[in-house]
Amino acid sequence: MKKALLIASVLFIAVISTACINNIAVQELNNKAAEYMQKGDYESAINRLQASIDLYSTIYETYYNMGIAATNAKKYDIAIEAFENGIKIKPDFANFYYSLAVVQAEYSEELIELSDEKKEVSADDKAKSSDLKNAAIEHAKKYLELNPQAEDKDEVEDFLEDLNQEEVKEKPIVLEG
Repeated sequence: MKKALLIASVLFIAVISTACINNIAVQELNNKAAEYMQKGDYESAINRLQASIDLYSTIYETYYNMGIAATNAKKYDIAIEAFENGIKIKPDFANFYYSLAVVQAEYSEELIELSDEKKEVSADDKAKSSDLKNAAIEHAKKYLELNPQAEDKDEVEDFLEDLNQEEVKEKPIVLEG
């Protein structure tokens, strides 16, 4: 009995120690990522934040910072995934929704701009762009719903209005004939 209690105690201490070490490592990785972001080195920040997530995947702030770093690096798929994963952890954190809306709108615009450079917008790019804009509209609305007294409410409403206007003003399809 004493031997079993001793083994259980040792295991408990080992688990607690590992958790403490992981928390310290996560904090160090997040701090280093913040330094990289301040310097504009978003790739290094993304790498540090991913390592942090690999160690401890339930800290919503890490996902938020990952989304911000990836947005600044124009890695839109990574940013969207980070914000969506953060929402799964903390669905009432309003900033996830507005940040997600912004990245979706930027990605939508970039798809069309890149296609325009090729002189032709593919049907797939048009559809993806439209889906991203619609999702951006919904996420911006969700931000306002969760944060009705937001200091940036007017700015978000202008952003929403711009997105809605862009949907209406999409380039017409010209039929050759």
